[in-house]
Amino acid sequence: MMALMLSKETGTTTSIPIRGSAEPKAETGPRREPGTGPEGGPLATRTWTTRLLVVGIVLAALNLRPAITSLGALLEEVRDGLGMSGAVAGLLTSVPPLCFAVFGVMAPRLARRFGPAAVVCAGMAAITAGLVLRPYAGTTAGFLAASALALMGIAVSNVLMPVIVKRWFPDRVGSMTGLYSMALALGTSVAAAATVPMTDALGGRWQTGLAVWAALAAVAVLPWIPFVRGREAVSAESDPAAGPGRDEPDGPRITRSGTAWALAVFFGLQATAAYITMGWMPQIFRDAGVPAGTAGVLLAVTMVMGVPLAFVIPRLATRLPHQGPIVAALGVCGLAGYAGLYWAPERGAWAWALLLGISNCAFPLALTLVGMRARTGAGVARLSAFAQSAGYLLSIPGPLLVGILYQRSGGWGLPLALMAALMVPQVVAGVLAGRNRTVEDEAAR
Repeated sequence: MMALMLSKETGTTTSIPIRGSAEPKAETGPRREPGTGPEGGPLATRTWTTRLLVVGIVLAALNLRPAITSLGALLEEVRDGLGMSGAVAGLLTSVPPLCFAVFGVMAPRLARRFGPAAVVCAGMAAITAGLVLRPYAGTTAGFLAASALALMGIAVSNVLMPVIVKRWFPDRVGSMTGLYSMALALGTSVAAAATVPMTDALGGRWQTGLAVWAALAAVAVLPWIPFVRGREAVSAESDPAAGPGRDEPDGPRITRSGTAWALAVFFGLQATAAYITMGWMPQIFRDAGVPAGTAGVLLAVTMVMGVPLAFVIPRLATRLPHQGPIVAALGVCGLAGYAGLYWAPERGAWAWALLLGISNCAFPLALTLVGMRARTGAGVARLSAFAQSAGYLLSIPGPLLVGILYQRSGGWGLPLALMAALMVPQVVAGVLAGRNRTVEDEAAR
């Protein structure tokens, strides 16, 4: 159904590159049609492969955040069980952006060698293994190591999702970005809302409540297997996932682009806000007197706002010449949500959760900008790796600093002031990244 919906949008049929027994025929014209294989030859239309790829994208997106939000819902129980201090718990909430920065930069190189589908498939397998292992590691170090394994799989999939969309759905970047952003938000919110009730239903042990999400990740491995089987490495010149270490003629030098730097800063600051929210918002509500189950539902409300908006915002963004107004509107919602958490965290809890949920939709907007600010597949791959790796690197201190401020001050006044202060440069960077230009043109100049 999803594939049919996307086909109706453009009135075109997109072919998915798969290996077959027959050699592809030569192109009849110089123009490369959307949906052709990475080597440039036209491939037979296979509706089932299109649908399978869409299912794979959706299932992969569903698994890109439960490892984080399920932990946020049970953070207090994990801290007690492993004997963590507030500072160590802050370090734990900083592990996701650290892993995304370190492992995300490897994604284009891995995709060039093994193919994007193979890397995403391996990423889903790594998420499965990490989620199975970490609750039973027994020590804080083991918990962090297993979490890093799962987050490594998330990191490479994060980077390659825009590449896969640009490569196989070049005429539907907005729709497909919206679709997987919506699935990502759905997985995030469901994990936040369901982890505590499932933990209670499965015996009350936080280990079981965290491990159960490995089942969803295991299912996500399956749709990618047909796209991996028989997949050979392709050359950097023909593969849009070519990494930043090569100097292809069509590959821009990202560091020469002011838009790329602005997008990296925007990505990093919105990631800072998102991971502080996912890691600490339930604790903010619990400290204000909200029950643990309700605090998890409030986080789910924040995350679920991304389900409809993650589909609407990318489509709207692709129709505007400048995305700055969207950035500003999301920033205002964030500032209002932080102010509410400071002045009336319990009385207005549902309103603040809604406002912060709207503000967190800067993430699908950032992903859309990655596809819009580059013309070529190689440009998208480099921009995605640079913006996400540099951005996540920038976001590492935020959750850790919040944990330290919370422990030192004994309250949430200073952490909330920090979050509100960071929203201002996020808006400025987002407005700069939203200007109608491409990294290829800026790098050439």
